[in-house]
Amino acid sequence: MQIGPGNGRNSPADPLNPPHSASACPSFWFEDMLCKPFTVEEIHELVAAVGYSASLAKIAGADAVELHAYGGYLCDQFQSEMWNFRTDEYGGSLENRMRFTLEIIAEIKKTCGKDFPLIVKYTPDHCSTSQGSRKLPEGIEMAKMFEKAGVDALHIDKGCYDVWYEVIPNVYIDDANQIELSKAIKEVVNIPIMSHGKLGDPNVAESVLQAGKTDFIGLGHTSICEPHWVNKVKSGRFYDLRPCIGCNECVANISVGKDSSCSINPLNGVEKEYPLIPVKDKKRILVIGGGPAGMQTAITAAERGIEVEIWEKESQLGGLLLAAGAPSFKKDVKKYVNYLTNKVFRSSNIKVMLNKTANINEIIKNRFDFVIIAAGSSPVVPPIQGIDRPIVKTSTDILTGKEKPGNKSVIIGGGLVGCETALSIIKDQGKEAVIVEMMDDILSVGDVFLNNEMKLRQMISDSKLKTICSAKVTAIGDNFITFIIDDKEEKIDCDTVILACGYLPNNEIEKELEAIGIDCKNIGDSVKARKIYPAVHEGFHAARLLFEDEF
Repeated sequence: MQIGPGNGRNSPADPLNPPHSASACPSFWFEDMLCKPFTVEEIHELVAAVGYSASLAKIAGADAVELHAYGGYLCDQFQSEMWNFRTDEYGGSLENRMRFTLEIIAEIKKTCGKDFPLIVKYTPDHCSTSQGSRKLPEGIEMAKMFEKAGVDALHIDKGCYDVWYEVIPNVYIDDANQIELSKAIKEVVNIPIMSHGKLGDPNVAESVLQAGKTDFIGLGHTSICEPHWVNKVKSGRFYDLRPCIGCNECVANISVGKDSSCSINPLNGVEKEYPLIPVKDKKRILVIGGGPAGMQTAITAAERGIEVEIWEKESQLGGLLLAAGAPSFKKDVKKYVNYLTNKVFRSSNIKVMLNKTANINEIIKNRFDFVIIAAGSSPVVPPIQGIDRPIVKTSTDILTGKEKPGNKSVIIGGGLVGCETALSIIKDQGKEAVIVEMMDDILSVGDVFLNNEMKLRQMISDSKLKTICSAKVTAIGDNFITFIIDDKEEKIDCDTVILACGYLPNNEIEKELEAIGIDCKNIGDSVKARKIYPAVHEGFHAARLLFEDEF
């Protein structure tokens, strides 16, 4: 069980009540608000409270406790010069800055006994350029101090909130992103090392163990999206592992006070509340669309014993996730598409018909018991002069490879899709791209979680991608676009114009079905273009509640 004294400056409090920290350092969420330093008396109270909490964990049957002392949270705020400006016995030298954490360790040993296993999770390197941030040499000294204090194992972390995506990796981060740091610490101590950080692929996890870079593997987000990981890996069912897509919706929900949930595991935290009840009589349903909403609907319905047909108008399943997972830096999404697709084709209750567009007459002829509309959405085509010129493509077609960009592309729209399209053109194809955005900044529209946005902006900065904001495109020529910025018309030469202006739902068939009295339900992007979370969850619950009058 993990325990700790709290978040300190990282607490998502309100802007009127500053959180407590080691010193009067800026709050993470409200940079203009300084934290309130703990008094020495309050520090002693915290030390005692954590020790008492550890004893409760032991009494409750925990096999061990892990002290939360990493990533810029409260213990680490005391440990680091970046946030600790104190001049008393808890500030200054490394020994003084470590005093708070070491006193907690001693208190845990006192309340739980020296033989009760204690792990410390800490950060040897903040990976930050901010003044006072920790570098590996200091992290190595800390490891030696922990070992001397009687810690039984070290759980290695990386980064801080300045580079939040290093602490909590997202879709843009490579596998095993923290393992080299673990290796460096393992070389200087004689106690076991635990590692985490995108080790959900069992082949990757096994490779770092075999290479001697760590002793144990920790799975956080992987356990949320695939709680049966251990048993599936043990039985060799690697193909049935639901892969984390690094969207960080689990963290986003916690950050705003909600329960942790998962975009692609609708049962996370509610396993008992939402049982899948088998149908009593034979039932047949049609799912229009083979994107994430449609496939999740089909999988869930099939698990209830319902016969399912998927009609997908394209030549493969996946919907817009095929575009979302196409860039080299979005391979986690591609893995999820493969997982869903394989699960669909392995089911004996699901029949897939590709290159098949739904039409009313055929639906009537087949006499389905229910129709789920998961037809997705289509790119918005704005009314711009010259929008029908041959150089104009959609981001979806560019990302999926149906169309190829020229040597210089202009992307109209700087939301998530536009930014990822531009980066893909630069990173994966080595070509030039420019974004033109109407808003004052890119990524202004849509709900991109801060952790992911921070990494995406860093990638954009590193790529030297040019962005032009507060600009409205007025015309598209054979090899240029014109736009208005600061009340002046300007021109950019280009050989490709790519539309990334949002999506409109494909919901026309819903009204046709309702008009003739066919039972149906519309879900996912064909209701409104949104994230993967509502698509998967709506698909799951639509299938779970089918024919509920028979329960």
